[in-house]
Amino acid sequence: MVVTTDNKTPFLAQKSPKKHNHYSLSDFFQFHADTGIVTDWNGGRNVLTSEDFIIGLQEGLEEEVGEASSAIMYTVGLEWGKQDSLFFNKWFEREFGMSPRQANLMFLLETWWWPFTAQGWGRWEVDMADRQQGFMFINLFDSAVARTLGDVGKPVCHLYAGLFAGFFTEMVRKQLNCIEIQCYSMGETYCKFLLGGKERIDAASFWMTEGATARDIEQRLRSGAEEV
Repeated sequence: MVVTTDNKTPFLAQKSPKKHNHYSLSDFFQFHADTGIVTDWNGGRNVLTSEDFIIGLQEGLEEEVGEASSAIMYTVGLEWGKQDSLFFNKWFEREFGMSPRQANLMFLLETWWWPFTAQGWGRWEVDMADRQQGFMFINLFDSAVARTLGDVGKPVCHLYAGLFAGFFTEMVRKQLNCIEIQCYSMGETYCKFLLGGKERIDAASFWMTEGATARDIEQRLRSGAEEV
């Protein structure tokens, strides 16, 4: 998990200012043994947690607030995504010498997600085939939350859904929502998210309560169905 810091050029970037292929553990992370602090290439401060922490967080929230725990996790992710979008804009411009809005979109998105992969949040695929229609799908492999909680028969990656909604809302400067329509914790091989406007997300949520699968939801959206 990353906590953003100031906008000074990070130590690792100072050592190799023209290096962009920082994909090894020693390249991306700096461990400060004297203070116990871990920072990454982009100057973010990281907190290392165990799977027990994720289980405790999830179960603790459910015990305290019941079904509302999913909304709380989504809200946490939403704020995280918004703040990380602002942080990303700063380090992207510092590293590549251009505004994120000048970059190729797929390069931009892969650059944003790479630190999350390095931090253990999993790999992703962004399906933008339907972007002109106002929605898109995100496939997430090896979700830290779903992998830890195991097969519980329901979507559990609300933190990710909020993260995606927050980041993309800031990036396109338009309010977007996100919902997980397929989850590793439902016995699937990977997690799948739908990102779009409120009407589409509400429709997908309703269809899921009626038993629709991710494939059903994709087909209905692509055929133009949005009414609940």
